[in-house]
Amino acid sequence: MPRRTTPPKKQKNFFARWMSSRSDSAVFSRRTQVLAGILAVVILVCFGRLLQVQIFEGSSVAQAATDQRTVTETIRASRGTITDVNGKIFAQSVERYTVYADQNAVKLFVPTACTGSNSSVCQQQNGKALTTKGAAAVAQLLAPVLGMDSLELGAKLNGTSGYVILKKNVVPSVKRNLDTLNLSGVIGTELTTDRDYPNGALLGSVIGATNSDGQGVAGVEKMENSALKGKNGSVTYQQGSGGQEIPGTRTTATSAKNGGTVKLTVDSDVQWYVEKVLNEGKKKYGADWGIAIVQKVSTGELTAVADTDGYKAGSSDASLKGSRAMTTSFEPGSTGKLITAAALMQTKLHKATDHFQVPYSYTLNNQTYHDSHSHGIEKLTLAGIIKESSNVGMVMSSEGLSRTQRHDFITKFGIGSTSGIGFPGESKGILAAADKWDTRTANTVLFGQGYAATALQMTNVVATVANKGVKLQQSLIKSSKDADGKTTTNSGTKGTRVIDASVASDLMDMMESVTQTYSKAGVNVKGYRIAGKSGTAQVAGANGQLTNTIGDWIGAIPADNPQYVIMVAYMNSSPIYGGLTAGPVMASIGGFLMQKYEVPTSTARNNAIPTKW
Repeated sequence: MPRRTTPPKKQKNFFARWMSSRSDSAVFSRRTQVLAGILAVVILVCFGRLLQVQIFEGSSVAQAATDQRTVTETIRASRGTITDVNGKIFAQSVERYTVYADQNAVKLFVPTACTGSNSSVCQQQNGKALTTKGAAAVAQLLAPVLGMDSLELGAKLNGTSGYVILKKNVVPSVKRNLDTLNLSGVIGTELTTDRDYPNGALLGSVIGATNSDGQGVAGVEKMENSALKGKNGSVTYQQGSGGQEIPGTRTTATSAKNGGTVKLTVDSDVQWYVEKVLNEGKKKYGADWGIAIVQKVSTGELTAVADTDGYKAGSSDASLKGSRAMTTSFEPGSTGKLITAAALMQTKLHKATDHFQVPYSYTLNNQTYHDSHSHGIEKLTLAGIIKESSNVGMVMSSEGLSRTQRHDFITKFGIGSTSGIGFPGESKGILAAADKWDTRTANTVLFGQGYAATALQMTNVVATVANKGVKLQQSLIKSSKDADGKTTTNSGTKGTRVIDASVASDLMDMMESVTQTYSKAGVNVKGYRIAGKSGTAQVAGANGQLTNTIGDWIGAIPADNPQYVIMVAYMNSSPIYGGLTAGPVMASIGGFLMQKYEVPTSTARNNAIPTKW
């Protein structure tokens, strides 16, 4: 019987396939279940996280998003104003803008053609559509407005920076023109301020300068920095993706407080005239430089402070070199004889009318002193010694004046200490202690040599005499207020009596006799009496040798009712004598002052102190 092998084989194959199918279905089912489980877990996690975010962390997440959009912007305060005594501006901060670009936005810039109804968003040039895009198009629009070369501007516009400065100190009118280009998001502007000095070099070295951060670094700018500096404010808001402020999102705002106002004692009209004639004198007499000061007798206020350096306010010279009139010290020469004469009369060692026989030269303690010109023995009073400006006469008349007394009166008149004005870099002069003087110096100080003083100090010497012997605190600041409106003016100190009124009166008489000597040389003002003193002193040059000469003149006008003291000095003038150079310039300034302020003319001079016997 044949074997039956085929059917069982077929049955086996069917069963195997069925079993295999069932196995695959189970695997698939299990995999599906696993995947479903995983998805369920993910969904549950996401749902849980969503619940957590919405219910438990919703406020913090929203706050984080808000924080990312929130910016705080500084509102910069303007620096305060410096004016003259009449309110004329010497220094002020003016509105300026910094123009910047987003280089990434520049790359994507495509000009919008103007259709006549989209003027607020379109760009064109000279009524024609632009044919370029990107940096080339932006440069084409900006260059004529900013006054820049388009190629140079195009180079600045290319890059990947979100902030690149194109131009600083842009004036408001240019900024308004920029706004019409409709380049918001591509080009931006930041409000800044620029320090403006409308009078240039007028009082420039005294006004001083500020640095790039707007802080005073020299002159009045530094001296009054605390009053002039403002207080910045701030504003907080949310910004959109383009950096623009989202309307209605401002949360806090603090207003900026602009700096205060500093009013000087200086009259700009007088300052202008003083600088004018001082420079004319420098040229006429071939001087290296000149300085001049005008001080009001009754108040100690400085009406003019000038030098011939001509530094513009805000310049590097004004910042680094400063005011020669305020900082330079030199031997006063014969103007220092006024201090000695005051000491002699105040200590009652001598009277103005005491008699002296004065030779050309005189030897004391093996030291010989002589006058500026040869002469025989002259019969002079103390007033005559001052009139003739005799060095020998000062030494002879002062033999009874101790070293301590000599030193004390020099210091009482302000030499060796600063004026109290507080001007940056102001010199206090050079005055050694009396016990440090050698034999010769102890006598040369009697005629203004052996110590150094500033123009400020010597001006106040004569102002003290003109003020009937009372020394006042000099001042440059009339008033000042800071950003909060608080008065910051230094009240100064009360007047200090240095010599008796009678001694001061005699000194004024002596100085009036001196002025009469130089009247024909141009030291005169028609209708007004002048009490003054000339000075000439050798000073050290760069090599340390006595190669330079200072010639100065200090005068009070009118002599019978002193209103102003004027000090003028020249370095290395020709002629060298202060009475012949500085004197006429002083008189010119005095005449201007008398006319400007309508000062009554002088009364006739009577009973002048005799100068000879």
